[in-house]
Amino acid sequence: MVSQAEENYLKAIFKLSEKSQGSVSTNAIAHEMNTAAASVTDMIKRLSKQKFIHYERYKGVNLLPKGDAIARKLIRKHRLWEVFLFDKLNFTWDEVHDIAEQLEHIQSEELVDRMDQFLGFPKFDPHGDPIPDQKGNFAKREQHPLSDISINITGVIVGVREHSKPFLQYLEQFNLILGTEITVLEQFDYDGSIRIKIGKDAEQTITQKVANNLFIKTNT
Repeated sequence: MVSQAEENYLKAIFKLSEKSQGSVSTNAIAHEMNTAAASVTDMIKRLSKQKFIHYERYKGVNLLPKGDAIARKLIRKHRLWEVFLFDKLNFTWDEVHDIAEQLEHIQSEELVDRMDQFLGFPKFDPHGDPIPDQKGNFAKREQHPLSDISINITGVIVGVREHSKPFLQYLEQFNLILGTEITVLEQFDYDGSIRIKIGKDAEQTITQKVANNLFIKTNT
């Protein structure tokens, strides 16, 4: 049996490796897990001994097939639980993450597969993140950060990079939620902020940080 702590580390390494497109440093893992570097070193030794990861000093950590499979299953459970909480129990998108963190460690694959079927085999969670299927494959789509979208181009919000409560609550205030149509009206060189049209009428100027954290699927 893999412990919850080991599962959490494997999931963190998987997500970090997606961002870095390569090996993951121990400092990055410590930051992601909000823990001391010494604790990370101890866990890396445990995971390496169990053949979940490959670690080289000064080069970093890579998931081995066993560890990769566990990480994908955990992400699948987490994101399916988020969909269930959001769609069926009416939790908001800023509430589901913390609850799903607890539920993702339930071991029954039969339960997870039945929940997937019950939900209609969703491809993306309430934050727009892809949900792995039974084989661990992620759905793909064309999407770009709002900050990369050109003036007068229209698209739809399909995901968010940041999942913090303050950020998601900020987005809700201006109806910057999944499915909302956006048109880029103006870009300001001074600070990278962007003026956008939200839906048919509303206009709002957002910071570059917000624009970097919103994923858009354009209509072109």
